[in-house]
Amino acid sequence: MAGLRRHTDQITGLIAVTDSGRSTGKVRIALDVPAPGDIRSALTVLAEGDPALIKLFSHRFETEKSEELNGMAFGNLFLAALTQQEGSFLRAVEEASRLLRIRGRVIPVTLYNTHLCAKLADGSVVEEEVNVRAMGKAPIERIYLKDDDVHATDGSVDAIEQADLITIGPGSLFTTVCACLLVPEIARAIANAKGRVVYVANTTRQPGQTDGYGIADHVRVVRDYLGGSGLDDVLINDDPPPDHLVRHYAERGLTYLDPTDDELAKIQDLGVRAVLSPVIDKWTGPRDLWSKEDTIRHDPARVADALVKLVQDRRPQLRALS
Repeated sequence: MAGLRRHTDQITGLIAVTDSGRSTGKVRIALDVPAPGDIRSALTVLAEGDPALIKLFSHRFETEKSEELNGMAFGNLFLAALTQQEGSFLRAVEEASRLLRIRGRVIPVTLYNTHLCAKLADGSVVEEEVNVRAMGKAPIERIYLKDDDVHATDGSVDAIEQADLITIGPGSLFTTVCACLLVPEIARAIANAKGRVVYVANTTRQPGQTDGYGIADHVRVVRDYLGGSGLDDVLINDDPPPDHLVRHYAERGLTYLDPTDDELAKIQDLGVRAVLSPVIDKWTGPRDLWSKEDTIRHDPARVADALVKLVQDRRPQLRALS
């Protein structure tokens, strides 16, 4: 979204709401709202309003006097407060969008305050996103939502149906990317979409989720959660990162995903077209993230340029991006 906003304001971000990490998890438990953390991040990416408010939205409290407040993102509390005031999480997101003057739209994929669960290869089950992504457990066999009959948010399916381009990822394969596809109406709409459906492939494996995976394995999982069809392309980086970055992340279990001929052949066998393009950030070093895992990052402008070219190759005029 950060890159595409340079090209169009017809952007709709459909955001997962199953995070249960430290700051978001505390708000979910205390105030009974869908996970606000990823929504908050998406809003700030598209925000064009008062810089002080945008910065405040991302501010995390630092205090040794309150375990509950320490590390809490102000924007999460803000969205929870708006939910109580407006009586609806969707209305809260819409009001925050107005206050931040975002370029485009942000919609939670569902308004249900549900949790992500996973069945593991050893037959055991883990519940809540923070446990699904935990390291040291058996491999993930499949993920599902704790509650049955979870529905998509109003407006989300329409956005998919009207889009020239539907992008999936990048992000944690199971806990971010496929978590959105667990809402049946979302997966069905993408699988049947007239627009081009592109999975932006991750740059590395992620310990606890994709240990031992190649690029083709990522593509296979995304296609499976779409119902086995509907994925047109996978956008893969072909600009190798510097050796020191590859070594740095490999030491932490984040092995660089190299688009070898073997991987590309496997992707072709899945019925998905591999699109190679230089899309990573080769110039920014490792980051120390709060309670999150760093990785080799995509460069927003490079990704956007590659995606816009895909759309323009198919249609002469860019009308809507989702």
